[in-house]
Amino acid sequence: MSENLLINITPQETRVALIFQGAVQELHIERTLSRGLVGNVYLGKVVRVLPGMQSAFIDIGLERAAFLHVADIWDARSQDGNGSNNPLTPIEKLLYDGQSVTVQVVKDPIGTKGARLSTQVSIAGRMLVYLPQDSHIGISQRIENEAEREALRSKVKALQQPDEKGGFIVRTMAEDASDQDLKSDVEYLRRTWSTITQLAKTRPPSSLLHQDLNLAQRVLRDFVNEETDSIQVDSRENHLMLVEFGKTYTPSVLPKLQHYTGERPLFDLYGVEDEIEKALGRRVNLKSGGYLIIDQTEAMTTIDVNTGSFVAGRNFDDTIFKTNLEAAHAIARQLRLRNLGGIIILDIIDMENEEHKTAVLAELNKALSRDRTKLSISGFSALGLVEVTRKRTRESLAHVLCETCPACAGKGQVKTARTICYEILRELLREAKQFNPREFRIMASQVVVDMFLEEESQHLAMLGDFIGKPISLQVENVFHQEQYDIILM
Repeated sequence: MSENLLINITPQETRVALIFQGAVQELHIERTLSRGLVGNVYLGKVVRVLPGMQSAFIDIGLERAAFLHVADIWDARSQDGNGSNNPLTPIEKLLYDGQSVTVQVVKDPIGTKGARLSTQVSIAGRMLVYLPQDSHIGISQRIENEAEREALRSKVKALQQPDEKGGFIVRTMAEDASDQDLKSDVEYLRRTWSTITQLAKTRPPSSLLHQDLNLAQRVLRDFVNEETDSIQVDSRENHLMLVEFGKTYTPSVLPKLQHYTGERPLFDLYGVEDEIEKALGRRVNLKSGGYLIIDQTEAMTTIDVNTGSFVAGRNFDDTIFKTNLEAAHAIARQLRLRNLGGIIILDIIDMENEEHKTAVLAELNKALSRDRTKLSISGFSALGLVEVTRKRTRESLAHVLCETCPACAGKGQVKTARTICYEILRELLREAKQFNPREFRIMASQVVVDMFLEEESQHLAMLGDFIGKPISLQVENVFHQEQYDIILM
């Protein structure tokens, strides 16, 4: 079993695809104009305390105030040092309007909701996660060997300073780490926390104290494991930057880091662009002839399993069982591919046989075991439904790339004008590598042309300079938002 990581970088966005056994399993997109906030540390200012909700709104310098619940305030559960089973201290005794407080973003703003905060700061390294306010030493559940767990616990405990208040969580990456690797990670994390605390003393409220790594850097820190064969980067400049970053923070991954120089675009070579298109659709076809229907709403996501044209097996029960087994793997992949989070309801095809139900649940658990995001799975309900809860920290793929369709009263979605602009820029680059026209002309809808003339004008000009050809724009009023043409003049 092998994994490959593909990193496609342009001035406007970074896209990462994780390929496992030849199939795209995960997609991550970070746009230059809207980088994620998860992991960032701010000196927040309390705007309003709401005792009735046991929560507070905190100004961290964003358009919308962020949300802090009492359960996410470290002091609320650590007053007597006896753990989290004691009653929480009421929020009105901990915070007051105008107070400055150091907070970390644990969930990006999603839809109309502001960012979710915590006062328990955690700083991730490659081997360890540092918890400055908690002296506990935890071990990743993925490290199953008990002797190995105890050995790692002892190694990390030996690195703690006598007067140190903080503790560590040992990540899966530390399983084969040397003592020097662990020591280097500890020193880096302590330096980072020291910088944060110093800035908190001098910066005004609503200031950024620490920004988490960008997506390409997080790939080196969080995604690479012993199964990773290669990390391919299609930008020479960014490959060199990642090499320098790797030398300092993740030297063990450097042998896997490669600069892709092929003629075909990296994502085209592995079929990633096609997978992105499929991941924006409702229907997912199964090899057997069955299919999934995936509907995403603000409250939850539902996944309906159907047999379709699949009629294999000695009887209909066998057909249902085999479809559900195949669907278990497809569902696990789609959750990662689309980055679906929150409550997910699986409408598995009804099965009378209890052994079949047990086998399908076991297959689902096995398929989901590779997911790096925290999740939980219930058994079958009385209605035959399975509930999955998957931690949601960043927006789903559809929310990043699409918006509510203006032509169908909100019943569907279309790609945003910015998404179409970026598709056009990638297509222009492909065409420029194959042909040598005098000029390129983009024919697109009014909203896409307006986006190119305003917010994306710099990126369009940069591409024109890079390919050495003029690029003109032409509005086509009959084109819908997703429709465009590139004419070679």
